[in-house]
Amino acid sequence: MSIILNIDTAVQTASVCLADGEIILGEKINPVQKDSAAWLHMAIKELLADHKILLKDVKAIAISEGPGSYTGLRVGMAAAKGLCYALEIPLITISTLKMMAAAALDIPADLYCPMIDARRMEVFTAVYDNALKEIINPHNLILKENSFEELLEKNRIIFFGDGSEKLRPLIQHLNADFQPIAATARHMVTLSLLRHNHSMFSDLAYSEPYYGKDFHSSSIK
Repeated sequence: MSIILNIDTAVQTASVCLADGEIILGEKINPVQKDSAAWLHMAIKELLADHKILLKDVKAIAISEGPGSYTGLRVGMAAAKGLCYALEIPLITISTLKMMAAAALDIPADLYCPMIDARRMEVFTAVYDNALKEIINPHNLILKENSFEELLEKNRIIFFGDGSEKLRPLIQHLNADFQPIAATARHMVTLSLLRHNHSMFSDLAYSEPYYGKDFHSSSIK
């Protein structure tokens, strides 16, 4: 068995997903992001019990590393690292934006642009192709009418995530498609398995969330 526990506390809906290889065994979702600290460990315990999996059977912990909720990222990373230390298993970190892009692949497009609200007209964003290759690396962006202008000339782009609602009124291009796509820890499964199979593990001592910039937990709602 290649049991991997996937954890996401970066986006609006905190979630945990248990997978054996590419097979999703189960998932638990908490829609109240601010309760992540109280919810997370109990959700993991219940998820393992539901599927009769012992903690010692888990081979790795994967965590959505950000950007996202400042408080959520700290809670998730601390829990993931604590479990890895206790179980002596590797830590896998996955970009939250890449996890979000993986959730959008069922919709045919040339490019995928997840966006996380970062207050005012700023977002955390990146652009991926349909093989999840980074076309534009994760970064902070202040949205303007000409944002993504060159890419839209030759590519149909799916924009999604809570930050995309701020872009919708600014862009009228026919190649811009706005979709209500919700990403959870289940969309980390293929990504974390790939990293596990290639021993692409993160350093337990030095891994930390990717915040993108300094901001308060209220920055992302």
